[in-house]
Amino acid sequence: MANNIKEQIKADLDLAKETGQLRIDRIREIVRNALSQVGSELKSELKEGSTDFRILVREAVSTVIENLQERGGEMKEEVTASIEGALEAVNTKRHANIAKTQAEVKQLQSKLDDEEVKIQQEVDGILAEIKETGTEKSSQVKNAIDSAISGIQNSEEAELLQKRYVQLQAQLALVKANLAARYGGRGEEVNNYLEDAKKWYAQARPKAEIMVGNVKDKHTQLEDKLGEVGGLVARSEHQLKQVLKELLMSVTSLFKDKESVENGKEKVHK
Repeated sequence: MANNIKEQIKADLDLAKETGQLRIDRIREIVRNALSQVGSELKSELKEGSTDFRILVREAVSTVIENLQERGGEMKEEVTASIEGALEAVNTKRHANIAKTQAEVKQLQSKLDDEEVKIQQEVDGILAEIKETGTEKSSQVKNAIDSAISGIQNSEEAELLQKRYVQLQAQLALVKANLAARYGGRGEEVNNYLEDAKKWYAQARPKAEIMVGNVKDKHTQLEDKLGEVGGLVARSEHQLKQVLKELLMSVTSLFKDKESVENGKEKVHK
């Protein structure tokens, strides 16, 4: 098995050299295809993650190193590409399972959202009924009821928790997109996480009255980057990973800046 892997990788590398196509993306593809083919042929004998399969991965990476040493110079990118190709081959099936589970999670999340809406509607109905009973009471009692209902509906703690929840979900979706891109996730999987990030980001976007200065500029930059990254999924893997990394850092920085602006507004109002 190991010899088959080594022979195939060596043959593909030699061909890439002859045709002038020995690029980083091609090295990654060569290792991924070789391991995927062997894994598919020996599915009944070979378990992914087993010691035997790890030996094949090691042999694949070693073969790339042996065949490129003659070129001399720094080999970090080539070695990285070979490792990434091996990881993509090993994790293909797992990423398919992740995508399936993610679809199920979305369905459950949709059900949870529906239940939360129903709860909120029920609470609003109860509070409306209570407020209605206050119209027949004295002005003092009516004011007390109105004040209590207003306090419940506009709870700062509840609003803060919801805001933080949305921000964390936006960041988490981008973390998942980064991990999927880095460890061999399919373009569809990365795109799903990006769509989730866009959805949560839209909910986290501050209202116009607090969109000032640096925060407004960063929102514009972030929206541009979200649009850019979608077009990269099917093209350059290296560029995609870099833009995803920058996007995650931008979102994290943006939410910190936004929090500072909102805190400043609160202090001014107080």
